Amino acid sequence: MIPVPTPQIASDESPWKEECGVSGVFCLDGAAAAPLVHVALYALQHRGQESAGIAAEAAGHMTLHRGMGLVAQVFDQERIARLPGHVAVGHVRYATMGSVSLENAGPCVTPSRWGPVAISHNGNLINAPALRRQLEGEGVSFAGTTDTEVIAHLIAREPVGDVEDAIAACMHRVEGAYTVAACAAGRLYAFRDAHGIRPLMIGRGPSFWTVASETCAFDHTGAEAVCEVEPGQLVTLDAAGMRTRQVLPLRRRAHCVFEFIYFARPDTVLRQRNVHQARRRMGRVLAREHPVAADIVIAMPDSGTSAAMGYAEGAGLPFEVGLIKNRYIGRTFIQPDQASRDFGVRLKLNPNVEVIAGRRLVVVDDSIVRGTTSARIIRLLRSAGAREVHLRISSPPIRHACFYGIDTSSRGELIASRLEVEAIRRFIGAETLGYLSQDGLVEAVGLERDTLCMACLDGRYPTRIPTEAEAGRTALDTFVPAPAGARQ
Repeated sequence: MIPVPTPQIASDESPWKEECGVSGVFCLDGAAAAPLVHVALYALQHRGQESAGIAAEAAGHMTLHRGMGLVAQVFDQERIARLPGHVAVGHVRYATMGSVSLENAGPCVTPSRWGPVAISHNGNLINAPALRRQLEGEGVSFAGTTDTEVIAHLIAREPVGDVEDAIAACMHRVEGAYTVAACAAGRLYAFRDAHGIRPLMIGRGPSFWTVASETCAFDHTGAEAVCEVEPGQLVTLDAAGMRTRQVLPLRRRAHCVFEFIYFARPDTVLRQRNVHQARRRMGRVLAREHPVAADIVIAMPDSGTSAAMGYAEGAGLPFEVGLIKNRYIGRTFIQPDQASRDFGVRLKLNPNVEVIAGRRLVVVDDSIVRGTTSARIIRLLRSAGAREVHLRISSPPIRHACFYGIDTSSRGELIASRLEVEAIRRFIGAETLGYLSQDGLVEAVGLERDTLCMACLDGRYPTRIPTEAEAGRTALDTFVPAPAGARQ
């Protein structure tokens, strides 16, 4: 199958870049696992749209297919039928470490003494360059520039008796955020970093075990959520059932709060909390913290919809559909000047003039990263006749870089790290601007603050703080390998 070319992505079009989604299936009745993984990847497509792949194992032989583009572009029924085996793992990717290329698409398959090992990974390792330097010094050759490949080679080279022990040894060596679905030696494995920064869930179907980044993937396969993989835990799934091993001690649970704010699909359940309802509560708290005289509430589709519903409820205002999203454009525009950038926004978002004209609007969005997209949308609403535009954000200001699987490892690109709220308001051109407070966010999510990673908001990182050279998107693309024969 010919890979679909990756669309060009405007650097400032989307405020947040999703990370990756992982899935895995072990069929108890010997049926093919790849069709179930395929269905799960559709449910996880929002977590990565650059590439997709599935690796399936049958009798010690691994078959891998991956390609650039969406799941529907990479796979068809004929291709799925050529992925035999009762155990399989899948991946959808947005590049947060390593370039956008076929070599970096997941899953990553590596030979080992136990047979091929397939790895699907969501997160970022903050010591990937150092580990790669060590491995290359030992003679390992790398095909791509991802931290996923680092994990795969670490497991494959561990001088231990079985795959489970090799994974446990790897977990002791890697630092940062990682949730991994792996298959090897006829079993399915799932493991997670000591802080549980990214989500990883376990489900059970009528005749299969499954793991996925989000519970919404289970709904599509007919599975029911059983539990989450706990921080620092390794889970093994095979014909004997589910076995857990606490490899790393829990230092501080630090679940990424932006999974609740933006990343996860609204129908997903995280930490026993429905994501849509959590976002709705964010909107209600936001209305309490930042009331304003207005006529209607509209959402930035689709990420602001749940919070906008909550704001309307809390403020006692009508919730209207003011912006219509074109779902068929894709991220295909490089916008060289202001006129064409505004045109790109118009192609993706069309104002509902009869709703907007002459009215005072509360516009609810999930976040402001660079501020450029917000400014364009406010101009768009004014051109449609909005009398006033009051922007409300269902997250606190993002002032710090993220090194755990989100493409904001450079603090300089964050407008709130440079400007105060009033200056941001002037830049985007709104009448008023209100952010949800950190305390309000914690209240809405309903979890203890100390169990959440809010580092991009408060600068309190659960791990050591890496440099951008260690954990930025290009950390391995600009990597300088160790001299031949060198050992670190």
